[in-house]
Amino acid sequence: MRPQIVLFGDSITEQSFKPGGWGAFLAETYSRKADVLVRGYGGYNTRWALFLLHHLFPLDSTKPPAVTTIFFGANDAAILGRTSERQHVPAEEYKENLRKMVLHLKERSHTMLVVLISPPPVDEEGRNEYARSLYGENTRELPERTNEAAGVHAKKCIELAKEMSVPFVDLWSKMQETEGWQKKFLSDGLHLTPEGNAVVHQELVKVLNDSWFSAEEMPSDFPHHSVIDGKNPEKAFQQQCI
Repeated sequence: MRPQIVLFGDSITEQSFKPGGWGAFLAETYSRKADVLVRGYGGYNTRWALFLLHHLFPLDSTKPPAVTTIFFGANDAAILGRTSERQHVPAEEYKENLRKMVLHLKERSHTMLVVLISPPPVDEEGRNEYARSLYGENTRELPERTNEAAGVHAKKCIELAKEMSVPFVDLWSKMQETEGWQKKFLSDGLHLTPEGNAVVHQELVKVLNDSWFSAEEMPSDFPHHSVIDGKNPEKAFQQQCI
């Protein structure tokens, strides 16, 4: 059976198989080499996601994923006292919740490659524009998320990755290296455009290539059609299908 890559996260993960999504790109990269499974839960923060760990990654399962990405923080960084405050998780608790996730996955399989992905940056005006498009001009005066708060949580994510020696993607920093990132990479100030999805895919593939899970070095399952003899097809399958 093919190894599995599980994408665990919030709505940015849940939407990753939409056209142009980073999960779809990843499935294409690992076509016939690994199966990509999406476990994304829109609106979830790390506090709520902890309740899912034993259901999604049971300790008694006989086939753990080869790779799991953990991509939370966009909701944890919601601002207290504003419209999305029920999603808020303080930065230190967010960090410890991520630690619990990594420890559980490593207990599940000490060989599993766990990759942490930081929350993306936030375009505050983009969030306000999106709210006005839904609810009218007088929706709110202050964004429910800020780039500064997202950056605090992103820093905690990277701190933990370094402390636990697990690979990571610093998405918050990477996206802001590009001029005009606000509209280029974010569709509503928070979620990703196709270009934003491409950044996640590219950075994640770099991490996987630098680890032991490079698609180019993995064998495809079953023979390529070009090596199958139409008159004697069984020959091509003898070694792989015994």
